[in-house]
Amino acid sequence: MYGLRWLLKKFNIYPNAYYNFLKHRKTTYHSRQKEMKDFICETYHKHHGVVGYRTMHAYMIRSGFKISRLTVHKYMNKELKLFSITRKRRPNYESGKPHKVFENKLNQEFYADKVNQKWCTDFTYLFLTDGSKRYNCTIIDLHDRSVVASVTDRHITADLAMRTLQKAIDSQKGMDPSKLLLHSDQGSQFTSKDFTEFCERLEISQSMCKAGYPYDNAPMERYFNTLKNDLINHHFYHSEEELYSAVEDYAYVEYNHSRPHSYNNYKTPFEARYEVL
Repeated sequence: MYGLRWLLKKFNIYPNAYYNFLKHRKTTYHSRQKEMKDFICETYHKHHGVVGYRTMHAYMIRSGFKISRLTVHKYMNKELKLFSITRKRRPNYESGKPHKVFENKLNQEFYADKVNQKWCTDFTYLFLTDGSKRYNCTIIDLHDRSVVASVTDRHITADLAMRTLQKAIDSQKGMDPSKLLLHSDQGSQFTSKDFTEFCERLEISQSMCKAGYPYDNAPMERYFNTLKNDLINHHFYHSEEELYSAVEDYAYVEYNHSRPHSYNNYKTPFEARYEVL
């Protein structure tokens, strides 16, 4: 074994130059490490602490960092002590008496190889600071999990469901509603005479979950969980306009265009829909 000094002398390298090189390389490493940790902290707080290490890794790759998911986990959880806020567990469901049953044609096949082939829809409730409720109806496309329509109003009615469906159809230029499967729960809004006849006129096929079984509409449940965890639970809304605007901005801007989705291999719904990447 030759000594280090002998090797340096053989290749005409001054020891000071070699050690300065090592020192500079270490400085560069620590500088890059600090840059990545600063990015993690900024992104974590920008998204109100709801970003886990997998989504953080997607944000970092998108921003040009070359880093493994394991290293992101180490920086976030072990060194920076930044943990994703845990979502509240949903309460257990009790089976309800169905008002009108449509066959469950989706049957938990939450995959669509074409755009506007399978849509899911549901309602959720939101609160203003005075304690009054507002109701949001959303429709997502199972092809890429994008929100195709979101409408919020004072009352949970069949009219709200119809307006949301019409908005979704109007947003998809050239689509053929007769080739669409619309999946929902057995809520009275979706089983009502007005709504079912509205679907029949457009030749839309309806599909419904088993009564009291939300897992049959899991992608829709997940979207509402994400909406509340990422946005609603972090703010107070003093007026309808403030709430309605925030929900729409989240659905059409943050969720569709900015937030990576694990279903799309951490592409955004927009990127997956139009194959931007």
